[in-house]
Amino acid sequence: MSTIDSAALEAAAAKRAFTGVITVDAGDERPLARAFRFAHRAFAVPNTPETRFAMASGSKTFTALAVMRLVEEGVLRLDRRVREILGDDLPLIDDAVTLEHLLAHTSGIGDYLDEEAEWDASDYVLTAPVHTLTSAEAFLPLVDGFPQSFPPGTRFGYCNGGYIVLAIVLERVTGETYHDVLRRLVFQPAELTQTDFLRSDELPGTAALGYLFEAGDRVNTLHLPVLGNGDGGAYTTAADLHRFWRAFYAGRIVSPASVAAMTAPRHDVPDEGMRYGLGFWLHASAPAAVMEGYDAGVSFRSTHIPASETTVSVLGNSSEGAWPVIGVAAEAIDAWVAQEQPHTH
Repeated sequence: MSTIDSAALEAAAAKRAFTGVITVDAGDERPLARAFRFAHRAFAVPNTPETRFAMASGSKTFTALAVMRLVEEGVLRLDRRVREILGDDLPLIDDAVTLEHLLAHTSGIGDYLDEEAEWDASDYVLTAPVHTLTSAEAFLPLVDGFPQSFPPGTRFGYCNGGYIVLAIVLERVTGETYHDVLRRLVFQPAELTQTDFLRSDELPGTAALGYLFEAGDRVNTLHLPVLGNGDGGAYTTAADLHRFWRAFYAGRIVSPASVAAMTAPRHDVPDEGMRYGLGFWLHASAPAAVMEGYDAGVSFRSTHIPASETTVSVLGNSSEGAWPVIGVAAEAIDAWVAQEQPHTH
């Protein structure tokens, strides 16, 4: 496994003043670990490979895994209609929507955060005070009132609200908070000691603040829920990401059958240059899985190539800074997987 060209990496990091970390982990080796700029700008606290970064939508994958754990335990079924659990709540969600539709982004429910709308890092997009958003149930008013966009199961349509609904389902069927469910079903089995949902108003010194812009000290505290939930917002480290991927593919979180089901390509998503399974983005042509997140103060992607147990993670603590670096990493990954693909004659 090659590493990433250092000159290309430096050039990409300079493009948008990348602040964050890039690592390459191959098995038990780490051929690349680079940290750029600051976890806390005002106090000039540097980012390090051990810094904890927000994942934004990257942690949707954890939500999906918790659902699949409960499916394996017989508590839920993929074909279960979500209306059976929602009751009279969220009446505009089509009665035919199943948990599988939500996991695969094919539910067609109206989204409270429209991915296709024009968005700027400085926008205040939440319609409830951020300090009130500490449980999945607290999001009910935010995800209510959006008409169905298309009939369930008819096409792919990325939907943040769908993963909030999944979190509500997790809370209702377990009687636990969403965060405790994920700790029990995902983080603990994978031994993720540095991965958790952290309050943005009391971040520990090990966590990076999320900066809206390439320059200046404005952070994202008022732009995101104070505590992440079903559609994103966990914090993690580069090492925990590699640990997660290895645990996932080893069948230590869900069974090998569920691993195969979740990473089987279901939809091509040309706008993203990737495919999608169940809770996982997938490389456009090779057997590699991806978690990705983008939000105010967060730019993130972690890609895992199971054939070589290689993880490439870019964790950024600004809205835009990581994307040139993610691009360079993606080019390197494309070259690596092309080498690993079996050649036909």
